[in-house]
Amino acid sequence: FLLFAKKGAQSCWYLQTKEPLLLGRVFSGIQPTGVPHLGNYLGALGNWVSLQNQYSSVLYSIVDLHSITQPQDPKLLRTNILDMVASLLACGIDPRRAVLFQQSQVSEHAELSWILGCLTSMPRLRHLPQWKSKQKNEGSVGLYTYPVLQAADILLYKSTHVPVGEDQVQHLELAQDLARIFNHRFGDLFPEPRALLSSTRKIKSLREPSAKMSKSDPQTMATVFLTDSPDDVALKIRRSVTDFTSEVTFDPENRPGVSNLVSIHAAMATISVEEAVSQATGLDTGAYKQLVTEAVVQRLTPIRLQVERLRSDPAHLEHVLAQGASRARELAAPVLEEVKQRVGFC
Repeated sequence: FLLFAKKGAQSCWYLQTKEPLLLGRVFSGIQPTGVPHLGNYLGALGNWVSLQNQYSSVLYSIVDLHSITQPQDPKLLRTNILDMVASLLACGIDPRRAVLFQQSQVSEHAELSWILGCLTSMPRLRHLPQWKSKQKNEGSVGLYTYPVLQAADILLYKSTHVPVGEDQVQHLELAQDLARIFNHRFGDLFPEPRALLSSTRKIKSLREPSAKMSKSDPQTMATVFLTDSPDDVALKIRRSVTDFTSEVTFDPENRPGVSNLVSIHAAMATISVEEAVSQATGLDTGAYKQLVTEAVVQRLTPIRLQVERLRSDPAHLEHVLAQGASRARELAAPVLEEVKQRVGFC
């Protein structure tokens, strides 16, 4: 059951469970790009559900401030935010166990980002991947300083652990550096957050298995979304790229397409890769695709139905965000106040 404890300026929510929860605070964020795809689910979101049951304090943010580093249609952005809330709830994020909130509703993120930005050198940002990927230095100031806001997101809650993919490790290192810089200049305040690397294999595009699955892939058959119908899932997997060898083996280097299907099958059926290959004994890749389809449909159907139900009640989704923002501010406000005092603002 849910308990609330308050000690001085700090307050926290936690669940009393049979197993003791790990000490520490987990923070992670996801951009509101609409309904997640299979790769998101098997990578970040499945891990998020596990972490909320393992740690004593967990915060998950829909990072809409980050999303506007690229042009956004305002109406679509609002729809995407609510779709993301619905998707997270449907996947198993429990607002009683984790603080689920919208980043822009907690203004302390932006305030701390400015202060940390004044401690960050331009060369340090110039070599981070979000900027290096832009040709001829094209891009907004927001994109350039994006990692500083990420650092503020993390440090604002004195987070100790951050689940990240390998492509985000450099951004977490900036948060660690800024914690050290602030602590050295103004006295110890921020813990240095540690990475929680996911062991889940990256899910690849069904049409181009050398690239990871992506929402922005122009090929409609490349990506399976959590709200895809069983027929859509079957069609996409049936048309997935494999090779001319009929036997099913797991060899990502030489057989990326078939190996991607094995990874999907193993993850969705919660079995090992070895067991997935064993179940494919005697099947050609065409027949194996049907087996993979069944595993995906079985796992996604209840999520799809729950997303549809939640989408039909936007007032409930707004209420979840409002409650989450209130709880997030209770944690963020005293930290920012302490930062302001140490910097000399008050």
